[in-house]
Amino acid sequence: MKSPLSSKFDLAAEQSTEAPRGAPCSGTAAGLVTFKTSGTPEANTIEIDQVQTRLKRLRRSVTVAARLFSHVLGNRNFKPAMLTLTYRDVDGFCPRDVSELLKRIRNWLSRRGHVLRYVWVAELQVRGALHYHVLLWLPRGLTLPKPDKQGWWPHGHTRIEWARNAIGYLCKYVSKFDGQAKLPKGCRLHGSGGHDDFAKSIRQWFNLPSWLKALAGVGERFVRIKGVGLVERGTGVCLPSPWRVSYRGGRVFATQIFEYANGLANVCGPYSRLEFVRGQAC
Repeated sequence: MKSPLSSKFDLAAEQSTEAPRGAPCSGTAAGLVTFKTSGTPEANTIEIDQVQTRLKRLRRSVTVAARLFSHVLGNRNFKPAMLTLTYRDVDGFCPRDVSELLKRIRNWLSRRGHVLRYVWVAELQVRGALHYHVLLWLPRGLTLPKPDKQGWWPHGHTRIEWARNAIGYLCKYVSKFDGQAKLPKGCRLHGSGGHDDFAKSIRQWFNLPSWLKALAGVGERFVRIKGVGLVERGTGVCLPSPWRVSYRGGRVFATQIFEYANGLANVCGPYSRLEFVRGQAC
């Protein structure tokens, strides 16, 4: 799949006197159009709800990861199972608990010739204790033993059940996320593993900022450089964010100061193979 960065920006460079693709980051990048529709920045300014923004990113990342597995394994002999991990003590959490458990499950599956595929989310109970919901894709005919009985989860209790609506289960728990909740130090909100390289590139693309999705292709990788912007690792193309963030009285605002010309109007259009996650692009 040819990236818009390798076509739209090449075209913009040919038609512009500005720096061509691959030029140093200083100066105005090819394809930029400065906003001049208003004399005040407020015309292009929005307020950012940090809690809702974090929730949206969490939901998108978890949902895309789960749908990728369902798409790839849906017609094969796999069944999704929901594993719930509960702590016995309110303060029993340790950052490596879930990764140690997954390591033991991965070894158990590996000895049977299978790969561990999973997505998990953390949830804070009313009593203040943390617990995890882990969605696993297991080969049909293979049942995972209860981790607490195996000694893989010595921190409390576990429950395993087959998930008829795997993605629905995860979305339900993600929707319970409270951005104001004080999670234990070192606690991650979600994680996943077992994707192949192509699926990983799709996940990375969906997790890009909305404005960058209109320019980047699946497979391109960006790194954020402070004071510069996002730089594509393979080509060195530098893309400053068209948004500038400001803080006023404890509130967060973002002002769009320019836009990239020749970007894709509908980012899902050229990615028809990604239709199973349509609606998660922005």
